[in-house]
Amino acid sequence: MIGLDVHQQQITACAIIEQEDGSCVIERRQFGTFKKNRRELAAWAQSIGPDEVVMESTGIYWKSPYAALEHVGIYAKVVNARHVRNVPGRKTDIGDAEWLASLSRAGLLRGSFIPPEKMRQLRLIARQRQKLTGMLASEKNRLHKVLTDGGIRLGVVVSDIHGQSARAMVKALIAGQLPHEVLQYASKRLRAPRKEIFDALQGELSECHIFVLIELMQHIEELEARMLRFDARLLDGLEEERPVLQLLCTIPGIDIMGAAMLLVEIGTDMSIFGSADRLASWVGICPGNNESAGKRKSGRTRKGNRYVRRLLCECAHAASRTTSVFKSKYTSLAIRRGHKRAIIALAHKLLRTCYFMISRGDCYRDSTVDFEAMAVKRNAPRWIKALKAYGYIPAQA
Repeated sequence: MIGLDVHQQQITACAIIEQEDGSCVIERRQFGTFKKNRRELAAWAQSIGPDEVVMESTGIYWKSPYAALEHVGIYAKVVNARHVRNVPGRKTDIGDAEWLASLSRAGLLRGSFIPPEKMRQLRLIARQRQKLTGMLASEKNRLHKVLTDGGIRLGVVVSDIHGQSARAMVKALIAGQLPHEVLQYASKRLRAPRKEIFDALQGELSECHIFVLIELMQHIEELEARMLRFDARLLDGLEEERPVLQLLCTIPGIDIMGAAMLLVEIGTDMSIFGSADRLASWVGICPGNNESAGKRKSGRTRKGNRYVRRLLCECAHAASRTTSVFKSKYTSLAIRRGHKRAIIALAHKLLRTCYFMISRGDCYRDSTVDFEAMAVKRNAPRWIKALKAYGYIPAQA
């Protein structure tokens, strides 16, 4: 057994080697974290031929040593730091490495889920896209605030200030056009009367307002273009997993990008988790389990994969507005438990649904809504009219 205590500048390794007579020999080594040092670590571990290599999930520092060991055919076990807390009074790097090796030798550690190398690479793209999404939302909010500071109340008369019509009006204002000229860009589909829209466009934009608005609009469009490139690159990398993506897209609230970003985080092999409960626990989206002396204590959710959690909450917000079982579940929980707890419960249900769909390779079927019957009811008049027009059904006198 080999235990690794990984830090930013140093990797401390401890190997427990069992001899033929049953005695144990402990070998301790220290390595740097540069590429040549990681290769030395991998060669040393390969020469020993351990049954297991164990390391803590220390930030992102474990990733490069894990990859170095993976290249020589050693798949290390990455464990949760909460599960390997050291004995008080023995806290050193060498002691940590020896403690990891001892726990592993006793079979007390369970490794975390580490996706294949291809999925780990695509994770970089998906997670950076989430960062871009946050930056884009922040810049859009800032643009709205600057417009309001200049007396423009466009957000009062349109539901989305960054919709096609509203953005055209904002660009016209930035270009210096007068309100009655800007009004021509207002879509006829807007519910607000033209007079209200005209009044909302009245403001006092100074040169500083115009300068900031120009920079914000350019940055917003740049971020949107960059996100499109990230989307294309991510979908190209998941071309082999297209059938699984199509399955996930049948779930209400999940689109193609949501399915892609979820897939690179949890993978396609659900047997690694073993059950939907373990997957939910790994993500940190299920209720906590804390009971003592027959009393149920705090049920707060534990820390887990924050990227999956954030993505599932976004999908849960979308699913709560669809005609499906998710909407009825959200409505019933929101009344009793509040909006936030209802969203977490809905995200938990979405994740469990994804687990069973990927495991069985089956499409989503709602337990309360017949989507096929809904489609027929909505489209039947149009279909009948077309059949009559082309002579498949005789027209009534």
